[in-house]
Amino acid sequence: MDYAAARQNMIEGQIRPNRVTDEAVIEAMASIPRELFVPEPVRSIAYCDEDIPIGNGRFMMEPMVLAQLLQAAAIQPTDVVLDIGCGTGYSAAVAARLANTVVAVESDPALAARATELFAELSIDNVAVFEGPLVEGCPKQAPYQVILLDGAVEFVPPAILEQLAEGGRLVTVVQEDGVGRATLMQRTRGVTSGRVLFDASIARLPGFARAPGFVF
Repeated sequence: MDYAAARQNMIEGQIRPNRVTDEAVIEAMASIPRELFVPEPVRSIAYCDEDIPIGNGRFMMEPMVLAQLLQAAAIQPTDVVLDIGCGTGYSAAVAARLANTVVAVESDPALAARATELFAELSIDNVAVFEGPLVEGCPKQAPYQVILLDGAVEFVPPAILEQLAEGGRLVTVVQEDGVGRATLMQRTRGVTSGRVLFDASIARLPGFARAPGFVF
């Protein structure tokens, strides 16, 4: 399969038509071989406009949604980015092309190990992978100018919001009652506010479900 052609088709057929105009984001996604970040049996669909299974019940976010979230995050070359639930590392690899440093957190040991291997293979040296609970983020490296939650969540824990720097941006898909909405949250003067960007249906990130309320 001609993966270079598939990558270009992804850019022209999925990314640009969906209001992604940030050339830095487009160039970053065009430069990363997405097929390496998915298991070999499904590499033929690595560039499809859907979430791709990467093992252990986890998925890689579809390209269009990732591109729009990264555009909304407005990553600057001096920024430190926290990627929560990086999986095999594709989103972190793309963010690394935009940021100064990426801190990638993954709870699955096999996925974290694969991400580390791929960063070494691709000579991406500005990403650090930390293995641990996703809901905790990575407070010891905080604050972050940008936080990406790499999957749909029912809520964003306050402990993660506290890791945002002043002026920082958090992007994710908040899923409530089966409806997913890409959301941008920004921290200004110590207060975090959010706004909906667009509707999006992507796989859930484990550990971010609300506790069931008490029912009489």
